[in-house]
Amino acid sequence: MKHAGPKFDGVKTVEPENLQPDHSMETKAQKRVALAQGPALYVVATPIGNLEDITLRAVRVLKNVDVIACEDTRQTQKLLNHYGITTRTISYHEHNEMTRSAELVREMQEGASVALVTDAGMPGISDPGFLLISLAIRHHLPVVPIPGASAFLAALVASGLPTDSFRFSGFLPAKRGERRAALEEIKTSPRTQVFYEAPHRIVEALSDVVEVMGSDRHVVIAREVTKMHEEFLRGRAGEVLEILTARDGVKGEITLLIGRAEDSDSQAAVAPRMSVRQRVEQIMAEEKVDEKVALKKVAKERGISKSETYRELQRSK
Repeated sequence: MKHAGPKFDGVKTVEPENLQPDHSMETKAQKRVALAQGPALYVVATPIGNLEDITLRAVRVLKNVDVIACEDTRQTQKLLNHYGITTRTISYHEHNEMTRSAELVREMQEGASVALVTDAGMPGISDPGFLLISLAIRHHLPVVPIPGASAFLAALVASGLPTDSFRFSGFLPAKRGERRAALEEIKTSPRTQVFYEAPHRIVEALSDVVEVMGSDRHVVIAREVTKMHEEFLRGRAGEVLEILTARDGVKGEITLLIGRAEDSDSQAAVAPRMSVRQRVEQIMAEEKVDEKVALKKVAKERGISKSETYRELQRSK
């Protein structure tokens, strides 16, 4: 026998705990008021680990746009569920961004508001987003940034390395030769260098830092920033490399920070004061390399062709 409910006495009562907002009553006009903007592309930063690292404005925008374009809808859904956001989602990633960008721009032209998010952090920073943003601008649609978490900025400010001048360059090249060439270019840089790196390549990358820049170069490995296993390894490149090499593999999201060149590392910075011949002879003596290798290095330092460097060397002999 079913339990009898409360007797109806002519006045319908509703228990307070059963009162819930009726989202079906929200109109598109009300949502537009909440956004304080007409059809637009909202570029929304999302947490890089800790779900609490999201702004009140970002939550409001995600609740009120017509559609959320996600790098991975399954990943974003975890965030949306956490904050009770029921907005429609659609995939937008590196494999479909060409066609999906056109579709989303067409929706905005027809009056829709779109939020762009990635799995973590700010869209467009080593993540999909540039194509849609540039296409929206080309079609004179408003692009509204909603700032928030960024992995490389969080790692930088907690690294202990100078922040007055820095350069973020995304991921280091995966191939060793290209990676070493990239490190050679910044060997004498006067600013902090910031990179993302894959966990399975970090030991190789740090080995190249040691070989190209020396074992005494200051580096920081920021791993799993804002997450449960957050870790910062700070020290000389050789020391940090030893720590990582001793581990049974490295996991997690990684930011690699390389300190600026110290005075003892910056001899090449004054190289233009020398003649090509003097600089070539200096490199050959210090690095124990032949003339061909030294000549190539001088050409790169001075931003001129190898043939032009060679001609200048011949004229000075």
